[in-house]
Amino acid sequence: MKTEQELKDSVKERYSKIAEQGKVENAASCCGATTPSNKVYNIMMDDYTGTEGYLEDADLGLGCGLPTHYAGIKKGDTVIDLGSGAGNDCFVARHETGAEGKVIGIDFTPTMINKARANAEKLGFNNVEFREGDIDEMPVNDNSADVIVSNCVLNLVPNKQKVIAEIFRVLKPGGHFSISDIVLVGDLPEALREDAEMYAGCVAGAIQKDDYLTYIEHAGFQNLILQKEKTITLPDDILEKYLSEQEITEFKKGKTGIFSVTVYAEKPGAKKDKPKLIMSNLQEQGACCTPDSGCC
Repeated sequence: MKTEQELKDSVKERYSKIAEQGKVENAASCCGATTPSNKVYNIMMDDYTGTEGYLEDADLGLGCGLPTHYAGIKKGDTVIDLGSGAGNDCFVARHETGAEGKVIGIDFTPTMINKARANAEKLGFNNVEFREGDIDEMPVNDNSADVIVSNCVLNLVPNKQKVIAEIFRVLKPGGHFSISDIVLVGDLPEALREDAEMYAGCVAGAIQKDDYLTYIEHAGFQNLILQKEKTITLPDDILEKYLSEQEITEFKKGKTGIFSVTVYAEKPGAKKDKPKLIMSNLQEQGACCTPDSGCC
């Protein structure tokens, strides 16, 4: 098993290359990192088309949800996007904060930072900035953000508990996050779990859903809500690279599930106005969960 630093270096190298790929190629693979499937459809990402603030040049097809859609961002908010890539979610967030707010993107890949800064300059935004750094050691002061968003990034960080602790540190009292990520129910086959390409592809680095939600609760967050959940299906022509025909059949018949989830939670403290959250079909069906509720 690779060390934490070796995993980080591997992800950084791969995402430097991904920054130069097109959205179509990225969307046909797992977060742009694995060999593209010949079935050209979006394996993980949700469609941003029609979202206000969306910039096509900043959309590399690397996400697994629409966290800004559920984040309840208000005018004047300070928003931080973890793993900001080419800036897609930052520009959507900026539409919500307006000129009076502030948006900070954090990414540890210099190529992505340069691409995002070029996009921001093209848009003429002076309240959107991009900082190079690790999200488990954010280059941000304590109690700085009203809202934190992230799209398919925490699964790429070896120490997820450290990232969650950093989110708690950086949020203002009463602030909240909405994060889309990949989680598991059941165990991945060893060939998938140990492969560096599948780690960079957001699958091998994913942890159990129950553990993910428990880490958030134990960090001190409250009002945890599972805002959205969808099943991720890996196409056969990706699985064939790692598994035999029999192993693929067993994997599909087994109880292992790969899911994209969008999770909301609040840092305790006073805040005058709570965000008005958009309800997903999952919530409307009563699936507003905490790790102890049993509905997850």
